Amino acid sequence: MKPARWQHFLHREKQLLLMWLLGALVGMEFLENGMFVFASSHILGGIGVAPREFAQVQAAYAVGSMLMIAMQQWLTRHFGYRHYLLLALLLYAVGDLASANANNLAELTSARLIQGLGGGAFFISTRVLIPMLFSPALRPKATRIFMLSIFSVGAIGPLLSAWLVDNWGWRWVFLIVLPFTVVFAIGVRALLPRHLGRSSTPVRWSIAPILLFILAIGCVQWSFSEARYALFDKPEHLALIVLVGVVLMGLFGIHQWKHDEPLLHLRDLMKPGFLVGIALYALYYFIVNFSNYLFPQFAEQGLRIPLITTGWLNSFAALTSLVVAIGYIKFAAKISNKRALMMAGCIAMAGACFWLSLVPPDAPYTALYGALIIKGFFGVLMVLPVAALTFRALGDNLFAKGYQSKNIMRQMMASFASAVAAVALQDSKFVQYTELIGRVTPSNAGANTWLATMQSHFEQLGYSAAEAHGAALAEMSAVVNHQALFMACQSLYHWLAVVAAVAAVVVMLQRHLR
Repeated sequence: MKPARWQHFLHREKQLLLMWLLGALVGMEFLENGMFVFASSHILGGIGVAPREFAQVQAAYAVGSMLMIAMQQWLTRHFGYRHYLLLALLLYAVGDLASANANNLAELTSARLIQGLGGGAFFISTRVLIPMLFSPALRPKATRIFMLSIFSVGAIGPLLSAWLVDNWGWRWVFLIVLPFTVVFAIGVRALLPRHLGRSSTPVRWSIAPILLFILAIGCVQWSFSEARYALFDKPEHLALIVLVGVVLMGLFGIHQWKHDEPLLHLRDLMKPGFLVGIALYALYYFIVNFSNYLFPQFAEQGLRIPLITTGWLNSFAALTSLVVAIGYIKFAAKISNKRALMMAGCIAMAGACFWLSLVPPDAPYTALYGALIIKGFFGVLMVLPVAALTFRALGDNLFAKGYQSKNIMRQMMASFASAVAAVALQDSKFVQYTELIGRVTPSNAGANTWLATMQSHFEQLGYSAAEAHGAALAEMSAVVNHQALFMACQSLYHWLAVVAAVAAVVVMLQRHLR
């Protein structure tokens, strides 16, 4: 092979490796986060903490991630993308290892905060690097690999998480990722240009906006994690935290608007098309993260489907999304009306939620397949057109700045949706339990017959009459508690179907993204 052709071959192979490296980096974060959300109740149970603490741990990751995203442009201009990503991989690995070795809530929360600092760099940097590293002719291919990486790990994550918890224990949900951080660090060191992204002019560092941002997002995220406790017992306490967070966010926004070298370039992003796109992104992330929290609770605890089967079901829905994504990439250019696709995605999600809200408590897992297939269309038909149209209003010069703000919103909505889902499930379960237990009275012949049958069963097992009566009451309480959880999940699916339907109306009424 001639030297010129050999050089061309090497350059082409390096470009391909770079595409897959960028896809793998963002895929790793999506994989680990998906596994964590799916196995959250088992992970928190493994350290002796109730699943209700999920919002606190999720908020810690979100705070770390948003801080790293906010500082991304400062850090890359000072260090360059290579060193920025190497630092992020180091933080991610340290946080991952600490999470795997956590033994209490404080340790896991701190570990996830560190992991979030690292993980926050991957999604924004890899997407922003595509136009920086590849020619216009190669960017569509790089973008396809990027998108398919995200949808592919979505199909792998739940099943892998269930298999790891079932066979090796919850700590392996974190440990399985560690080797990838080493491999990807080698790839970043070898493939990314040394000075890529580094500015020739010094970065004007300022601690004030960083501290203000930390305080603002800290208060907001704290309110998310405390909502389940304070919403009913101390609503004024929760309202004060939210108010302080909102005021601090407002002060941060004013500071950034006036600053010459802001963390977030808000003044440059006041384009109607971009703002509408961000609003639709927010709707999408709320719905999908609410659903991601709710489904494992519904399937494993409500329908009593085994963990590994619940993992299969989650992966089946994600696999449907992957297939739809491949079809979208192939045929989307032929569909000029993207708004119709977005509406179809929202209607599909509404239909899937309504389907799940009608599943009977003794239904086999196969009864969920239809809903999961329909649900698989939502992620693709909603978010991919929004992604394509939102940043068109900004152009290439403002793409990185817009993507930075979009990813901060993504983390905020992910944490917010998880907190709302947790609070709503707790409240709805309490309401259902109170109503059901109120029916168990001496005048209820059916309840008395069931209780007498259970008491007789325990007496046959050798219990005394008093012990058998106590065991029968405990069994009845467990049955009522399970039924209350199942009914609460179905009530939330009704509510989520309405939210998805409203999202379809919002898409129909907006005029900036078509």
